[in-house]
Amino acid sequence: MDSKIFNLKAKLEIYKAMTNGANFADCPVRDVIQGISGKWSSLLVMALAEKPYRFGELRRLVPDISQRMLTQTLHELQRDGYVHREVFPTKPPSVEYSLTDLGRSMFLPLQQLIQWAELNHDAVRDARAAFDARI
Repeated sequence: MDSKIFNLKAKLEIYKAMTNGANFADCPVRDVIQGISGKWSSLLVMALAEKPYRFGELRRLVPDISQRMLTQTLHELQRDGYVHREVFPTKPPSVEYSLTDLGRSMFLPLQQLIQWAELNHDAVRDARAAFDARI
């Protein structure tokens, strides 16, 4: 797809053609963004961009995440091709997670969004408060 197309109407027509006229639930942008916009996904991708981690290390690194949510989020990131899971034949078996080439290619744009969010968080919160005060 040509990245020079910025007209929303044109993009929507392209997406409609790509999905054979189906609804926009199959929109490629929505589909990809949904996979990385989970509560824990960006934190885990940030961590794995630094180095590979074992499950327990990730659990300690992000203490607010439950074991179930960590497992589920890692599984979703694996399913989308961003994360590789390697099992080592030790007693007990140890598992290490790392970013795939696809995961590394997604990290730069994600990192830019994360930096933007950090820089603009106060402005967004102020805008929300101002909006809520008018209601």
